[in-house]
Amino acid sequence: PEMSVYTSSHIAEIVHGNLIKGEEDNRIEYLLTDSRKLMDAGTTLFFALDGFRRSAAPYVEELYTKGVRNFVVSSNFACNSFPGANFIQVDNVLRALQNLATWHRSRFSLPVIGITGSNGKTIVKEWLNQLLEKDFQIIRSPKSYNSQVGVPLSVWQINATHTLGIFEAGISQPGEMQSLQTIIQPAIGVLTHIGDAHGENFNNLKQKIEEKLLLFKQVRGLIAPGDNLLIAETIRSSSIPCIFWGKQEHCGIRITGVQKGSSHSTIRIQIDSRQIINLLTQANQPHQPAAEPLVACQFQIPFTDDASIENAIICFSVLLNMGYDVEKATAEMHLLKPVEMRLELKKGINNCSVINDSYIADISSLRIALDFLEQQQQHPRRTVILSDFAESNDAEKLYHEIAGLLQQKGINRFIGIGSLLEKYKELFQQRMPETNFFASTNDFIRQIHNLKFHDETILIKGARTFALENISSLLEQKAHQTVLEVNLSSIVHNLKEYQRLLKPSTKIMVMVKAFSYGSGSYEIANILQFHNVDYLAVAYADEGVELRKAGISLPIMVMNPEESSFHAIIENSLEPELFSFNILASFIQFIRHQGLKNYPIHLKIDTGMHRLGFELHEIERLVEMLKEQSFVKIQSVFSHLAGSEDPTLDDFTQYQAAQYRQACALIQERLSYSFMKHIANSAAIVRHPELQLDMVRLGIGIYGADESAEDKINLIESATLKTTIAQIKTIKAGESVGYGRTGKIVRDSVIATIRIGYADGFRRNLSNGKGKVYLKGKLAPVTGRVAMDMTMIDITGISDVREGDEVIIFGEQLPVTQLAKWADTIPYEILAGISQRVQRIYFEE
Repeated sequence: PEMSVYTSSHIAEIVHGNLIKGEEDNRIEYLLTDSRKLMDAGTTLFFALDGFRRSAAPYVEELYTKGVRNFVVSSNFACNSFPGANFIQVDNVLRALQNLATWHRSRFSLPVIGITGSNGKTIVKEWLNQLLEKDFQIIRSPKSYNSQVGVPLSVWQINATHTLGIFEAGISQPGEMQSLQTIIQPAIGVLTHIGDAHGENFNNLKQKIEEKLLLFKQVRGLIAPGDNLLIAETIRSSSIPCIFWGKQEHCGIRITGVQKGSSHSTIRIQIDSRQIINLLTQANQPHQPAAEPLVACQFQIPFTDDASIENAIICFSVLLNMGYDVEKATAEMHLLKPVEMRLELKKGINNCSVINDSYIADISSLRIALDFLEQQQQHPRRTVILSDFAESNDAEKLYHEIAGLLQQKGINRFIGIGSLLEKYKELFQQRMPETNFFASTNDFIRQIHNLKFHDETILIKGARTFALENISSLLEQKAHQTVLEVNLSSIVHNLKEYQRLLKPSTKIMVMVKAFSYGSGSYEIANILQFHNVDYLAVAYADEGVELRKAGISLPIMVMNPEESSFHAIIENSLEPELFSFNILASFIQFIRHQGLKNYPIHLKIDTGMHRLGFELHEIERLVEMLKEQSFVKIQSVFSHLAGSEDPTLDDFTQYQAAQYRQACALIQERLSYSFMKHIANSAAIVRHPELQLDMVRLGIGIYGADESAEDKINLIESATLKTTIAQIKTIKAGESVGYGRTGKIVRDSVIATIRIGYADGFRRNLSNGKGKVYLKGKLAPVTGRVAMDMTMIDITGISDVREGDEVIIFGEQLPVTQLAKWADTIPYEILAGISQRVQRIYFEE
């Protein structure tokens, strides 16, 4: 076949699969492993990868109904139910995907930079792209596609126009890197910082380093940190040609000094030109002979943090490895720009939602942004604002593909900014219901009021040079500078951590009551629905109604139904939790009057919590009441554990479990149908795995605040509450701060006033040093009383603090569990108490 053309029969040959041929030998352009990310059904090949908890079979059926006709499946898959489709049967679907990517990579002779390490891979990749894009047509991993699945999907994007590849490789256990090396085939290697991330599956750090070095076994040159002696010794014993960077004398690229300013750092380097020339000579690379064996130079970068300094030195070292002379390499470094690693979702004007991705414009990141847009169900109308992309060898083909992607995703309105989009506007006008085009961002801003944005989700996506963040700031709902940032990627990570502990048959109900513990309603529900949880639970019917209005179709249990809410419950297909004879009788009577049958309900059993629920001695009466009617049907029977997180209460937890099992047995033996059983909450999932049953209820654990899970699963705090400094003052000893003069100053002190108070959810009992906040790497105690809108903190001894600086109230650096201890409460109360006036920003990394 042609260089860039594949068909299903050709791919069957490449992966050594058995082809069950359909009606046509289709042309294949897209590889798909996630059914939710379908772009073009006609040219897509779906690899049916079985997950840990789910078979891929239902997704084959789903995609077949959407028009996909090409599938790679396991050899035992039943293909006869899908007439006209091409099925490639293989022994191992993942291996087939990797073999196809390896074969595709072998068709291209372009040099590739391969990057691995524990931290910094994506930043280094993006910075190398910034530094090299003027000289090369680059293909690189989208975002952080560096896994066993992500790498082949990245490499598949290579085509004949590319002259350089930059790909990440990430591993979590031994035996994974060899397959990635075969796919990537790097000529230049980059080893970033090696830390503890994903280290739990390795015997020791040396084994982890050795596994990562497998990526570089055929490189002509490796860049690696030389100050880590274990890394240096392991590389030397491997015979991989390498240039080390660091402060040690043996490093070919030696750091002799770093000077940090307020916004820039100057890095001084001494280069052993003999090592560089030797490496380039062995690789037959062009190089400039050096007059001196040791060459001193310096460069400046617009960053001051240690991680950025380290990553910049790595990039500088790569430029030298590629044959750039010192003068050109140093001249490029000040051009480095921040890399936005996340997609942000914010509330917008006129009941809009705004997704800000106004930092980079390429086809891979556009697909990711459109996937994120598709997750949002709160508005039926979707708008995309897009700038010109970087120059392309075939611009018409590029914009034709972009227009097709937007059409595939059902975009209602498209707004193009830039001369190229204006030039190819007919491609979009043919496919979009509504289009507008502007020559520049300023032209758009001048006419923004004529575009009438309301009740829609708006994706803003483009190149940094277009400054689309100015558009984002105009469309976002204005709020004060205290914000709650919710990391949706962390929520997904935590969900998967709990799923690892569950049997494949165990369902998951996620509690999103009380505004998802303060984190948001539909924003959290959207991501949970996208990742296929089985149930949601809310406290009151109006919360469920709001989720239905936002497009959430998952089953929703209402934990505190009231008679006045029965109409809303059935109109929105919500499922009530019934816990007493009065509420049960009322609901049955209501359903009877509505003429409905078998309406799903959930029964709560009181096994010792003594809050709500039917007690054991009431079960016989309960069953008699249910047997005599056909208006409601039990969907589940459950109970609530009082102390599953507390080892001292384990005997009581087992008592509750025994009471619950007895109640379920009594109900089941008298009914003609089965029902789901669930009693385990977040802590019980971890500490009492025998209580998984049919379903578990995941609560605050999904937000990373489950103390019982420490040292058992790797949870990440998903919420960060932050504010800014309004003013800084120097207060003399003997004076006081705040109401009631309770903040006595015993020494000359520097006091900062921050923009948060008890009206935002920062509790008043954190006053007078009981609470602390995180600032510039240190904890600053609260001084005086917390006021309604402001709080004073003592920043004496914390250097380089300015008005406007960011202050963390809780987050990764200061866990919400710690703040809760200082406030004599629990994380639930802290999270649920964050005021609605605090702006929520949702982002996906």
